Amino acid sequence: MSQNPDLKIIELGLELPPAPKPGGVYKPVLVVEKFLYVSGQGPVRSDGTLMSGTLGQDLDTEEGRLAARQVGLTMLSTIKEHFGELNKIRRIVKVLGMVNSTPDFEKHPAVINGFSELMADVFGKENGIGVRSAVGMILPSNIPVEVEAMFELYDKK
Repeated sequence: MSQNPDLKIIELGLELPPAPKPGGVYKPVLVVEKFLYVSGQGPVRSDGTLMSGTLGQDLDTEEGRLAARQVGLTMLSTIKEHFGELNKIRRIVKVLGMVNSTPDFEKHPAVINGFSELMADVFGKENGIGVRSAVGMILPSNIPVEVEAMFELYDKK
C-alpha cells in the first residue's frame, strides 16, 4: 500500500525551502504522458540561499549527503509549486545525481544517498527508490549537488 507523501512530509517534520526560480531558459517541471520530469535542482536552504562547496575540498562525504538531502527537499518544493500535490506521484523512476567534486573524490554514490534516502522516506521504500546514476563534475555557482529526476504519475481517472 502506498503512503500519502504530502502527509508524510508533515509526519516527518520536514521543512520545504522556497522553490527556486529558473536560472535559465527551461521549465522546472514538465509532464509528458504519465511521467513528471523535474529539471536539475540545487540545495536551497529555508532562507532561499544556495549551499555551496566542493566535495573533497570544502565538504566531506557526510556534508555532501546532507546537501543532497536538501536538494530532495528543494525538488519536493518545486514539484508542489509547479505541479501540485505530491500524492499524484506513483513512484520515482530515474535519478541523475551530480556531485561538485575534486578529481580524486570517489564517494559520489554515498553523497547522492542523501537524496535517495529522503525520497524513500517520503514515498516509501518500494516507490521512493528508482534507478540512479551518481557522477562527479563542476557545478554552477559552486553548489555541492544537483539532481534531476523523473517520476511516474498515477493514471488520470
